[in-house]
Amino acid sequence: MFQLLLIEDDATLFAEIQKRLSHWEYEVHGIKDFRTVLQEFSAVQPDLVIIDIQLPKFDGFHWCRMIRSVSNVPILFLSSRDHPTDIVMSMQLGADDYIQKPFHFEVLVAKIQATLRRVYNYNTEPVQLKTWCGAAVDYEKNTVTNDRGSIELTRNEIFILKLLLEQKNRIVSRDHLIHSLWEDKRFISDNTLTVNVNRLRKRLEELGLESFIETKIGQGYRAVDQETLYD
Repeated sequence: MFQLLLIEDDATLFAEIQKRLSHWEYEVHGIKDFRTVLQEFSAVQPDLVIIDIQLPKFDGFHWCRMIRSVSNVPILFLSSRDHPTDIVMSMQLGADDYIQKPFHFEVLVAKIQATLRRVYNYNTEPVQLKTWCGAAVDYEKNTVTNDRGSIELTRNEIFILKLLLEQKNRIVSRDHLIHSLWEDKRFISDNTLTVNVNRLRKRLEELGLESFIETKIGQGYRAVDQETLYD
C-alpha cells in the first residue's frame, strides 16, 4: 500500500480525499501541526506528497522547498490558486504536477497513479547506468556525475533526461515528453514542460552539460553527444 501525505488544512476536504483514496488502497496521512510539517514528513516517509499552497504558518511553496532539500519524493500541488505564476513557481521548486481546485476526483486519482507508476516502476529496468558526454547517469540513484562533481535530480528531471538519452541525437517531440511524463496532456500547461526542461538544464550547468540538451523550436528537444554538438 502506497503511503501518501496530504498537506491540507481544510479538514472537510482532507477527510473526503482520505476516504475516497482509501478505496484505491492508498493510506493517506495528514498534518497535526502545521509548524512542524517537515518533521511529520520525515516520520511518515511517504511515497508521494500532495500539498496545498495556502496553509497556516508557512505556505505550500515553503514546505515544498523544505521537502525538496531532503528528499526527491514526488510532489503534487492541489490548490485553488490558478495564476500561471503559481504553477511556474511550483515546478521551479521541484513539484511534479499541479492540480487546480475544484477538481474531478478521477483526475486526481489518474495523476497520482501516473506519477507513482513513473517514479517507482521505471527504476525496475535492468539498465540503470548510462554514459553520456563523459558523465555517468544513474537512473536508480537519480544522479549525474562527471569530473566536476555529482548532482542529484528530481524524478521528473531524471525521467526527462532518460527519455532524451534513449533517443540520443534524435529530436523527441514535446507531445511525446508530455504524454510520457503526465499521460493526459489535457490537464497540463505547455509551459509546464518548458519549466521542467529549463530546471534540468540549470542543474546540468553545474557539470558543464547544459549545452548538450538542445531546443528544436516547434519540434521538441534533443540530447546530443560531444561529437554531434561540435559537428
